[in-house]
Amino acid sequence: MRLARVIVVVVLAALASVYVVAGAPIALAVFGVQVLYLLKLRKWWLLAAQAVLVYTVCVAGGVSTGILGFLAGSLLLSRAHRDTARVLAPLVVASAALIDAARGGATADATITVVLVSLVVFGLTRLVERAGEMHAARLSLAAAAVAAERLRLAAELNDGLGRSLEVIVEGGRRALAEPDGAAEVLASVTATARAALTDARAASANYRATSLAPELVTARAMLDAAGIAVEVHGSHTEPLGPGGALLASVLREAVTDVVRRGTARLCVIETSEQADRVRLRVVDDGHRTADGPGFDGLRLEEAGGTLTTGLSPTGRFVVEATLPRGPSSGAAPGGTGTGDARALRSPAGGRWRRPLPKLARDASYAMSVTVSVAVLAAVLVGFSAKALLQLPGPLVIPAAAFLAVIVVMQLRSVNGRHMVALGVMAALTYAPLPVFGPVWLGAAGFLAGPVLLAFPPWAAWPTAAAIVASVAAAGTLFGLPAPVLANSTISALVTGLVVYALLRLAQIVKELQAARESLARSAIVEERLRAARDLHDLLGHSLAAILLTCELARRLKCPRERIEEIVAMAEGARADLRSVSGEQRELSLAAELESARTVLSAAGIRVTVEPVELNLPAEVETVLGTVLREAVTNVLRHSEARHCAITMRADESGLRLRVRNDGVSSAGVHSGKTRRVSSGIGNLTTRLAALDGRLTSHADGDRFTLDACVPHRAPAPARI
Repeated sequence: MRLARVIVVVVLAALASVYVVAGAPIALAVFGVQVLYLLKLRKWWLLAAQAVLVYTVCVAGGVSTGILGFLAGSLLLSRAHRDTARVLAPLVVASAALIDAARGGATADATITVVLVSLVVFGLTRLVERAGEMHAARLSLAAAAVAAERLRLAAELNDGLGRSLEVIVEGGRRALAEPDGAAEVLASVTATARAALTDARAASANYRATSLAPELVTARAMLDAAGIAVEVHGSHTEPLGPGGALLASVLREAVTDVVRRGTARLCVIETSEQADRVRLRVVDDGHRTADGPGFDGLRLEEAGGTLTTGLSPTGRFVVEATLPRGPSSGAAPGGTGTGDARALRSPAGGRWRRPLPKLARDASYAMSVTVSVAVLAAVLVGFSAKALLQLPGPLVIPAAAFLAVIVVMQLRSVNGRHMVALGVMAALTYAPLPVFGPVWLGAAGFLAGPVLLAFPPWAAWPTAAAIVASVAAAGTLFGLPAPVLANSTISALVTGLVVYALLRLAQIVKELQAARESLARSAIVEERLRAARDLHDLLGHSLAAILLTCELARRLKCPRERIEEIVAMAEGARADLRSVSGEQRELSLAAELESARTVLSAAGIRVTVEPVELNLPAEVETVLGTVLREAVTNVLRHSEARHCAITMRADESGLRLRVRNDGVSSAGVHSGKTRRVSSGIGNLTTRLAALDGRLTSHADGDRFTLDACVPHRAPAPARI
């Protein structure tokens, strides 16, 4: 926004300098008033002062009537009494024509000049205002996008998982009401719980697939915990689309292999974009041969991607994967490659979320583009008309044809930089000079504007200065008087700055729109990642506990107590589902500890809990409660544990939660081998990082330890 205002101030100063050079230093005061208008200080007395200034310098000082364009432009910008101001603006233009006619000057030329100055003042100021409005509204657009995404998530999840939870609750209550048929009902409830758990995990993976960021966080945490130096250089833009899940799987496999080998000292992870493809590169110095991890189940080729592995000339092992950015029907990780990687079915038979929604461009953007193109076209036509008025009759038609080509080329510059068009404009600027004479010198201003956009600043500004200097040189060759020569040179400079300003402001508005869309889409991605974390950490845990209790109840002769637990847990899972859908929910660490004890005991695992009574902030309790949920879920899923110890320690540096279990088999973490990192570890790393905390894990024989540390100053123990 500061750049946009600077551009406009420079152009206004250049316009005012024309009249200062003509012998009217009071034009500086007119320029000052116009800057106040740019800063939205628009009072009736300021407009009156500007009117007094311009008419005084014009009538009494004999300055060109073009200076009245500042007043006409200010009237067009006035919001108070807008209808009256719009009537007065044409009257100012008419008064300029009358004053010039009374002087015996070129009335048509003077009228066009006033109109051009007023349009430049109005157009540039309005573009800056539109850009400011778009910049100010960027956060509200992101908030609206997140709110809409939450509604979509809620609708999807309630239609699928919500219905499954409702079936579980109703089934549990029916089993309590009809004990004789409890076995059959429990079988149905167990099947529903198993399907719901599968779908919750699939939906979580699906939401995560739009972003590679969680896997990058997880990879860094794994390598740090293994004592391996890591460098992450991410230069891709998100969302990634279906390819995100495949790239995440490649990264997960590559990093797991680096940690498992345990010989690397450095691992470098890079992401980049080339054309419409995303590239992931993982380099480490721990391999002695070209043997690397197996990626057979990923099938990147079926998704239009490539995957290469091997030793580089410097002896480092390189894993490189590329995938198309856009939608594809590639294979999901570990899948068959026959379906859409993101077309995961919900319990209701529908499909989970597809690509991110398109964000409609708002009226401010369309209005800004319209204003820019309209003002630029009017300015170009106006300057062209001024030149044509000075040519003899036989030369008007060819000159008009050349100018029409230049105008078209200029308007194309609004949507990009076209070097061919620039070459054509350069030819039409200098080639006709011998035929049209000094009148054609003004065409150089049309060339200077696009040149400032077509090249880097270090080359653009000297080139534009050379173009303006060529006007002075050509005018000298034509033998123009000094005042006329100065006027022609300054006019070329002003024309170039005006054209550049209009084109550059149009580009700034376009960049702002793209930035707003990027911010909104990033906010949607973040919302999906939040939903993925909550699906995995909260709802996934609840559904896993429900499934475990269902299976236990089916083996009991009198399962009434377990059925009551199933109903209670399903009701709690409904609250978890509301949390996934965006409703803020705080967890009680004490309640989570008791829940962990109950779930692990029900699975036949001996539990030792050593909590400390602390007055913890709500956000700390919620994060640690989530860590505990994930840890308990991992104990149940990835081990054959007989004992699990949950301890909490508080000291001056913070609070530490540790979950340690035995029964880790060779398929898990054992003998120096690390099982493939789960998305849950990445989720927890992200949650703890928000509190400046950290998560570490390590294996010792058949025992696995998960440590979460929150580095807040531990509060005093609560008194009971």
